[in-house]
Amino acid sequence: MWNGDYERLEAIRFYYRERVCARPTAMEARTTDWVAPADTGEVVHSSLEKGFWCVNNEQPRGRVCSNYHVRFQCPPGSSAYVFTKWGPWGRWGTCSATCGGGRRIRRRTCARSSETVQCTGRPAEIQKCGRSPCPGTVRRIQAVNICVCVCVFVLMSLEPKVIRALTDAKGQFRITGICSASSGAISIRKEKFAPITVSAANNGTGLSWVRAVLRSAEKPYVVKHPEDKVRYEGGRVMMCCKATGSPPPDKYYWYHNGTLLDRKLYKYEEDLVLWSLKPEQSGQYYCKTSSSAGSIKSSPALLTVIGQPSCNSTPEMHLIRLPMDCVQPGTDSMHYNTGRCLHNKCAGSLDFDMRCRDEAGFCCGVKDMESRVINCGSYILPIRAVTQCSCQKCLQPTVLVRGRVVTADNGEPLRFGHIYIGKERAGTTGYQGGFTLQIPPDTQRLVVNFVDPTEKFLDTPKVFILDKRGGSIYHDVKVMRKKAPIDINAGETNSINLGEINGEDPIGQLVIPPNSFHKENGEIYEGTVKASVTFIDPRNITTAAAAPGDLNFVDGEGDMLPLRTYGMFSVDFRDESNKEVLGAGAVQVLLDTQHVKMPEHIPKMKLWSLNPDTGVWEEESDFSYTTTTAGGHGRSKREERTFLIGNMEIRERRLFNLDVPENRRCYVKVRAYMSDKFLSSEQLEGVVITLINLEPKPGFSSNPRAWGRFDSVITGSNGACLPAFCDAQRPDAYTAYVTAMMGGEELEAAPSSPKMNPNIIGVSQPYLDKIDYQRSDHDDPALKKTAFKINLAKPNQNNFDETNGPIYPYQNALSCENAPIDANHFRFFRVEKDKYEYNVIPFEENDLTTWMGDYLSWWPNPQEFRACFIKVKIHGQKEVMVRSRNLGGTHRETKGKLYGLRDIRSTRDMREANTSAACLEFKCSGMLFDQAEVDRSIISVLPQGNCRKTNTNSLLQEYLIKHPPVAPNNDTHGFTMLAPVDPLGHNYGIYTVTDQNPRVAKEIAIGRCFDGTSDGFSREMKTDSGVALTFSCPERKINRESLFQRLQNNPSQTLAQMGRSMRDNSAKSMSG
Repeated sequence: MWNGDYERLEAIRFYYRERVCARPTAMEARTTDWVAPADTGEVVHSSLEKGFWCVNNEQPRGRVCSNYHVRFQCPPGSSAYVFTKWGPWGRWGTCSATCGGGRRIRRRTCARSSETVQCTGRPAEIQKCGRSPCPGTVRRIQAVNICVCVCVFVLMSLEPKVIRALTDAKGQFRITGICSASSGAISIRKEKFAPITVSAANNGTGLSWVRAVLRSAEKPYVVKHPEDKVRYEGGRVMMCCKATGSPPPDKYYWYHNGTLLDRKLYKYEEDLVLWSLKPEQSGQYYCKTSSSAGSIKSSPALLTVIGQPSCNSTPEMHLIRLPMDCVQPGTDSMHYNTGRCLHNKCAGSLDFDMRCRDEAGFCCGVKDMESRVINCGSYILPIRAVTQCSCQKCLQPTVLVRGRVVTADNGEPLRFGHIYIGKERAGTTGYQGGFTLQIPPDTQRLVVNFVDPTEKFLDTPKVFILDKRGGSIYHDVKVMRKKAPIDINAGETNSINLGEINGEDPIGQLVIPPNSFHKENGEIYEGTVKASVTFIDPRNITTAAAAPGDLNFVDGEGDMLPLRTYGMFSVDFRDESNKEVLGAGAVQVLLDTQHVKMPEHIPKMKLWSLNPDTGVWEEESDFSYTTTTAGGHGRSKREERTFLIGNMEIRERRLFNLDVPENRRCYVKVRAYMSDKFLSSEQLEGVVITLINLEPKPGFSSNPRAWGRFDSVITGSNGACLPAFCDAQRPDAYTAYVTAMMGGEELEAAPSSPKMNPNIIGVSQPYLDKIDYQRSDHDDPALKKTAFKINLAKPNQNNFDETNGPIYPYQNALSCENAPIDANHFRFFRVEKDKYEYNVIPFEENDLTTWMGDYLSWWPNPQEFRACFIKVKIHGQKEVMVRSRNLGGTHRETKGKLYGLRDIRSTRDMREANTSAACLEFKCSGMLFDQAEVDRSIISVLPQGNCRKTNTNSLLQEYLIKHPPVAPNNDTHGFTMLAPVDPLGHNYGIYTVTDQNPRVAKEIAIGRCFDGTSDGFSREMKTDSGVALTFSCPERKINRESLFQRLQNNPSQTLAQMGRSMRDNSAKSMSG
C-alpha cells in the first residue's frame, strides 16, 4: 500500500467530468499553501496522460508528501466548461473633491472559469461630482459620509494644546496670522472621529488651503491572531498579531499566561520571537493592542515546548460497538478495542520554523495497523486495529459554514442575497436562501454580512461559530423584514415609535429635530424623507434569532464582554425623489423606564452602534433622565412617565442597540447524544447549542415571550459550556431557552413530563427543582420537543448539591469545560430508530482528523464525502430492521472484502396502515483513496425476519442491466447489486449527496429519502414515492395453545386427537 497524495487525471475526470478537457496541453501543481513542487524538496511525478502524484515512501528523511492541487490548461476551442459573468456594480465611492470638480468611481468584478477568458465590458465606471466652486482662501474639512463637521478643533502641531479655530456649520475654518510658507502641520480633531494631521499647500499667493477627510473612530480589531505551536526544547518560534482600526493601533503588548512580557527584553512589536526555548516557556500567549479609540486582546495561542517526542507510540484504548447479533464466545462484551492515536499536536520536522503560521502542522497519527478477525459466533467480522502511532503531518480538513437565510416573520428566503466577509464579497444565497462558505483555517472570529439587493430585508451581520476540526456547521439564519417607510417633513420635529406590540406601550421613541437631515455631501436636506425604522423587539422571542452581531462589546482593557439588550433598531432615511441615503444629526433616543425590569440596569444603560465589519457593538452615548407626561396604551388619562434620553448622529452606521453590560454571569453545561440511551460513548460533537436569556417581568418571575441575550456554542468531545446571565438571590431572576441543531436537524431535549426523572434529565435533586427544568411540551404534548427552559440560579458554593453542575459560576469556566461525564448536565438526543454502523477501518465522523488512508476506508477522500442511500419499502404490521452488507466488487485490492455494515429500522408511514420504509446507507461506488481506479462495490440489502421481495424499481433494474457486471438475484429474501457509479435520483430510489462533511451529506440524503424527492427534505416518512425495493414482511402465525386451552375451545376434536395418538404409540411399542 503506497500512501501519499494522488491527483490522477482519471479520478479528476470521474468527479468533475465536463470541467476537464479531453487533451490538456499543460498542467500546474501547487501545495495548499501555493508552493510549487520544485520548492518543496519532495519527489513528485506528473504526466498529462496520468496526472500528478507524490509517494511518501520516496521522500527523503521520512518526510510526508504535501497536499497538492492541480489545474490543467486546455487548448483554445476545447469543450471544457468555460464561463464569464459580471457581478453586480458596487456602491459609488467617495467623491475625490468637494468643490471645483471631482469624480467618483464604482467597480464590478468578473467571475470566470479560467484566466484565459475575460468578461465583455468595463470593470469600472466614473461619474463627475463636487461641481460647486471652491472659496479661494477658506480651509475646508470633509468627514466620511458627512461633509459638514461642526465644532471641529483645529490645532498647530508645534502647539498641540492650543485650539486655533473651530469649523462652522459648513465645515469651513480660517486661521489668520500664520505664514503660508510655514512648515508647521495642522492637527484636526473631532469627538468620535480619528484625528488627522495635514500640511498646508503653498500656492505662492500668500494664502494656503487644506482639505481633510475625517473618518469615524473605530476601536482596534484583531485580524491576525497568534496560532498554536509545538517546538522542541532549544528551538525557536514566532507568534504574530495584527490589528486594524481607525486610527490604526500603534502599540502592541504580549502576555505569557496572563503576565506582561518585558518589551525591552523580548524586543517585540506586532510579532513576538522566542529563542532557545525552554519547557517553562510553554503556555498561553496573547497580544493586546491599543489606539486612542480603545484596546483589544487577541485569542490565546498555546505554545508547547517538549524535550522528547510527545506522540506516544502505543495507541490508547478505543472501543467500538459491535452489531447487535454479534455475540463473542466466552464474553458478554458488545464492544471491541481497535485502538486509536491521541490526536494531539507534536513537533515535526519543519522546513522553516519562523513563519506566523506553520506551513504544515504535525499531529500524532496512525503509523501501523493490523488485520484481525472478530468471532461473532455464527459469523466473523474483519477489522483493522491500530498498533503503532507516530508524529505525522496533520490532516488539513476543509472548514465550511453553510445554512439558509429566511425572514423571521414567515420564513421567506433571502433569494440571491449578497454575502460579505469584511468588505469583500464572498458569495450569494441561492433561490431557497441556502449558502455555503469555505473559511480559511486560521479564522478566529467569522463575521458574515447578509445584504438584500432588493432592500426588502435588513442588512444583517452575523457572527458564526466554527468547527476547526473540519466539516461544516449549519446555521439557520433569520433576518428582519424592513418596516414600510413613512413620509416625514425634514423641516419639522418628527417622532417615531420603537416597538409596536398589540396591547403594550412602545419601548421608546426616536426624536428628530427640524433640519437635521443632510445629504452625503453635507448639504442640508429640506424635502420629504422616506423614513423606515425597524425595531427588533425583545418582548417577542421569535425575533431573537434575527438579532445582528453577537451582543458583545470590548471594554477598556480589551476584553470581549456580554451585553444584555432592551431592543435594537435599524434606520433607513432616503430622499423622496432619487432615493439617496440621508444622514441625520442630533437625534434623540428615548427609552421608557417602565420596560426596564431590573432597576439596577437603569444607571448603566447605554446606546450602542454595530460595527458591521467586526460584529462588535461600540458605545455611542450614555443616557440621562427626563420626565414627561404621556398617555400610554389603554390609559384613560395622561400620566407622568420617566424616560432615559440618549443622543446620536446617524452616519454610515445604521444599526443601534439599547443595552447594559451585565456582570452576573454563569456557564451552563449541555451534552448531545446519539440516542435517548445517553451513553457516554455516544456523545455527538459538532452540535450547535443555542441559549436565549429570557427577560423577567416585574418581581423577577420569568416572561416566556421576552429575551435579553443569545449565545451559541459547538459541542466538543466533552459537551459544551454556554455563557448565560444568572442570579444568586432569586432563582428565577433570569431564565433561559435552550435548543440544539445538527446539520439542519433539531435534536430533542430530555423529557420533563409526565414525571420529572433526574436520571433522564441529567441533573440531581434538589438542584433540579430549584432550576425548574421544563421541556417545551411540558404543558402541551402537541408542541415540539426540541427545547427546554430553566431558571438560571447561580450555584451556592457552600451547598454541596450545587457544586457539581450543570450551572457553574463564571470564574469556574475550566470546571465546566473539564466536567466528568457523571457530573450534572442537560441533555439533547437524536430522534432515530434503531441504527448501527460498522466500518472495517474505524472512523469517527464527528472528527475528520481520525480518517485513515486505506483501501477499505468507507470514505475514500477526507476532503469530499459522498453518501449513498437506498429506499426500501416494507409491507407489514411491524417495523423491520434492514441491513446493508457492503463488499468490494471490482477493485483488485478490495474485491470480496468487507467495507462495513449498516443497520436501520424502518420508519412507519403515518398516512398509510401497515406500511413503513427504511432509508438504508450503502457504500458508494467510485475511486478509492489512491484515486487510481474505480471500485463497483457489491451491496446486499437484507431485511431481518420473514420477508420476501415483491418489487424492484424498473428504472433501477434497467440501469443495472445496462451497466454490467450484473449481480445475481436468486434470493427472494434479499437484493444484491453492484452500486451505481452515477448519482441517480429519486426516480430510481437512490439518493446521493456529496459534501465536505460526512454527517451533513448523510443528513441531506436522508431528508431527501424520507421525502421521496431529489431536492426536498422531510422527517416524516413518505412511502408512496422514491422507492427502490419493496418487501412483504407478514407476521408468522404461531399456535402454542396448551392442552387445557384446546380442551376448552374444541373438546371433541381434542379428545379424538388424543385417542389416535395413544393408539399409535401403543402400536409402536408392541412392534418394538
